[in-house]
Amino acid sequence: MVQTLTILMADDDPDDQQLSREALTESRIHNTLYTVDDGEELLEFLQRRGRYATAQTPRPGVILLDLNMPRMDGRTALALIKSDPDLRQIPVVILTTSRAEEDIFRSYDLGANSFISKPVTFQGLVAVMRNLGSYWLEIVELPKTQ
Repeated sequence: MVQTLTILMADDDPDDQQLSREALTESRIHNTLYTVDDGEELLEFLQRRGRYATAQTPRPGVILLDLNMPRMDGRTALALIKSDPDLRQIPVVILTTSRAEEDIFRSYDLGANSFISKPVTFQGLVAVMRNLGSYWLEIVELPKTQ
C-alpha cells in the first residue's frame, strides 16, 4: 500500500532542490516535497517556529538531509533531531555528495536511517528517488504523523 506522506529536504543548493523535485516527478512520486536551506531552517520547520509557526506546517514522514550546509550542518541537525523525543521517530535519509567513510559511520552513529551518496547524473537521481519512494512509501510501515 502506498502511503501519503510529506517529504522534507534540507539542502542548501537550489539546483539540487529543483533536480530532486524533478526526479520525484519523473519517478511518479506525487508526495509533497518541502525544502529548507540549512539545519537551522530544518529545525524551525520541524518545531514549527519562526515562519513555520503555524498549524499548517506539516510533520514530514521522511527527511532527506544534506550533510554540508551553512549555518547548521546536517550532522548537527541530525543529532538534534534524534535527541528530541518528539522528532526522533521521523526517518532521516542522508542524501549528500560525501562518500567519506567517516561521514557514513558518524551519520549512522547519530541515528540516520540511510546514507546515500548523490548520483552525478539526473537519471541516477531519478533511480534513487524511485527506490526511496518504493521503500519509504510502499514497503516500510511508518508511525502515523502527529
